[in-house]
Amino acid sequence: MPPTLAYAAVMFAAGIGIPILAALNASLGARIGSPAAAALILFTVAGLTALAAAALTGGLARLPQAAVQPRHLFAAGLLIAFYVLSITWIAPHFGVGNAVFFVLLGQLVAAAAIDHFGLFGAREAPLTATRAGGIALMALGVALTQRA
Repeated sequence: MPPTLAYAAVMFAAGIGIPILAALNASLGARIGSPAAAALILFTVAGLTALAAAALTGGLARLPQAAVQPRHLFAAGLLIAFYVLSITWIAPHFGVGNAVFFVLLGQLVAAAAIDHFGLFGAREAPLTATRAGGIALMALGVALTQRA
């Protein structure tokens, strides 16, 4: 696989994770009754992931309420760590604009799916032809910004 295609695939995947992260962390915040505590959990998981990545490349105690929450809600920390690590690593090789283009494209696709199916407790908003057309226009607009 050519590096450019691999970079695009990783950034597209990173973009998909961003709205999923928001939905998961919002649900965790509501369950434990504190958006700030949910943010602390998110960055604690991200910090530990970044620490592991740093250790592998040479280079917190549980909150009481967090211990009883469904484990899938902690996946938001993995998603933010993936985003931060991937954009930090790929942007210098692929270009910031190209990296962000694929992040945005992934966000559009994932956000539409989350809304359409009401995933992670999100409000349902069916993917109508009008919404799909709007998303396609947004994707086209983002693509046009990257034309040389």
